Amino acid sequence: MKRSILSTVIAGLIVSGSAIAYEGKPATAVTEAANASVQASLPFSDKTDFDEATRGFIADLQEGQIVRDDGKPAYSMEDFRFLKGDAPTTANPSLWRQSVLNANSGLFEVTEGVYQVRSWDLANISFIRGTSGWIVIDPLTSTETSAAAIKLLREKVEDLPVSAVILTHSHGDHFGGVKGIVTQEQIDSGDVEVIAPVHFFEESVNENLMAGNQMSRRASYMYGNLLPKSPTGTLGSGLGTTTSAGEFTIVEPTIEISKTPTSLTVDGIDMEFMYTPGAEAPAELMFYIPRFKALMQAEEINKTQHNLYTLRGAKVRSGLDWSKYIQQTIEQYGDEVEISFGSHHWPTWGNERIVDFWEGQRDTYRYIHDETLRLANKGMTMLEVAEAVKLPESLSSGFANRGYYGSVSHNAKAQYQLYYGWFSGNPAELHELPPVEEGRKFIEYMGGADNVIEKARVDFARGEYRWVATALNHVVFAEPENTEAKELLADSLEQMGYQAESGPWRNFYLSGARELRTGVMSAVTPNTSSPDIIKSLSLETYLDYLGVRLNHPEAAKTELAFNVVMPDVNEKFMMKVENGVLNYTMSKQMEEPQATITLDRDILDAINLRQISTEDAIRGGEIRIKGEKARVDEFIALLDVFPFWFNIVTP
Repeated sequence: MKRSILSTVIAGLIVSGSAIAYEGKPATAVTEAANASVQASLPFSDKTDFDEATRGFIADLQEGQIVRDDGKPAYSMEDFRFLKGDAPTTANPSLWRQSVLNANSGLFEVTEGVYQVRSWDLANISFIRGTSGWIVIDPLTSTETSAAAIKLLREKVEDLPVSAVILTHSHGDHFGGVKGIVTQEQIDSGDVEVIAPVHFFEESVNENLMAGNQMSRRASYMYGNLLPKSPTGTLGSGLGTTTSAGEFTIVEPTIEISKTPTSLTVDGIDMEFMYTPGAEAPAELMFYIPRFKALMQAEEINKTQHNLYTLRGAKVRSGLDWSKYIQQTIEQYGDEVEISFGSHHWPTWGNERIVDFWEGQRDTYRYIHDETLRLANKGMTMLEVAEAVKLPESLSSGFANRGYYGSVSHNAKAQYQLYYGWFSGNPAELHELPPVEEGRKFIEYMGGADNVIEKARVDFARGEYRWVATALNHVVFAEPENTEAKELLADSLEQMGYQAESGPWRNFYLSGARELRTGVMSAVTPNTSSPDIIKSLSLETYLDYLGVRLNHPEAAKTELAFNVVMPDVNEKFMMKVENGVLNYTMSKQMEEPQATITLDRDILDAINLRQISTEDAIRGGEIRIKGEKARVDEFIALLDVFPFWFNIVTP
């Protein structure tokens, strides 16, 4: 997937009632024509995906939602029931088609002995009938959804215990619900083995923690969490519907996969594992099951073009590496495979169809990677490359290669960034003004905001929404109270959202339009700091994050030096603040610190889980300070608390 621990949970936020009441404006004639053009350009008459997305259906939850202990919904299938029939004029028909397919929910038989529950969360949970029990693959985001899935499996297929868990990769929608299907005691006793790629646990706990607040806020746009689920709101993410909003957990693997191939027998089922790090996730694996001639493709192969860069913000992925993993899969299993199923979407059956599907996915990532570098080496800038790269019709006509989640445009930019970074080489772009200052000069040169708005209205009527958005963004940053500019900018973003084939693009455009019209809305959110995650963080990770939170300009005015002792975990370290940065050394103590701080690791966890404040812990004696307490207070005061609901489309 595509997102951090924090943003995974944020992506499942429970939106307040005001979000449901919000409805957008109608599609313009220009948007209707653009969407009609898409309808005419793709093979919509091919219903194979619809047959495969419903093949093997067994049952769904009649109540239409999964509820948490507090009575609030962890996930609602009913929210996506509007997705049926032909696309409305307010939706790209290609994205609508994908969203209709993604909304098929329930328990499905893939083949005898292999089952999936789909669309009860962003991802799929899969089950393999082993000799003694169920082998569970990727137990979703929340314990509530995974527990409901295995309950339905036991009711409708066979009531067996869990014998093993396979976690394909280090994104939260594939492991967060693990304690809904297995307990830590079952793992510790050896009754249940947990298989994952090497570095799964570290990557899952730490990924994007340093940048988590910014990513999580942007994830609220990317996944449409502030939008109604409707023909003028979010249709889902293209990769699936949306994440659940329940209890988020994690366990450590008992078996780690670190090379290709690795052969294991898991509860009587022979499996051949492939280690595929650094493409879709930092730690990932796929595996082949000879008995079923089936590949579990994880998230390396999907019914959409995936992200080489995710719009919430993350490290760029290599399309070259991604394509090579798929090529290795084709070389190893292409002659015999009969079933290909994954962590998202619906399976594919039949050797010829599967190999064609795999080759299309392989060549999509390779084409974008190679063509980006070819054009860049001819002197084109990132924006020029993104505009120029177009998939050949042999790829773009395949629905599985369409940009429902990633897009050719932002994936091409990602490959440019991977090799060349943010700078185009043009010195005029080396030290540009920030948005507010740039906006003020822009409207000054254009003869004032009224003049820009007047010209923008003409261009809006022509359907030139991209330029209207560019021009009016300058006005809004120069004059954030200019209601007329904000309304017209919102209208432009909205029409681009209606035309977008990518689910995240649609969600970004429509979320921006809503925020321009109604302001920043503080929605109700779940607790983003899961106890399992907090307690799994290493002390080094804690300290690195404290270094990020340090107010560096203010910290540069002082020097601080502390010893820290944690008796319950037999840990000690020293840390210093100087030159505006925090440095630390583990397992050492300085001779003359300003203060020595003694606290148990459990207290540090409780503080991070907001179960106790630092001040209360000091007052209650859980934190003991020997030396200059005022210096410790000074350090605490230097730690920033990041606001979540910061502005995105206004200064």
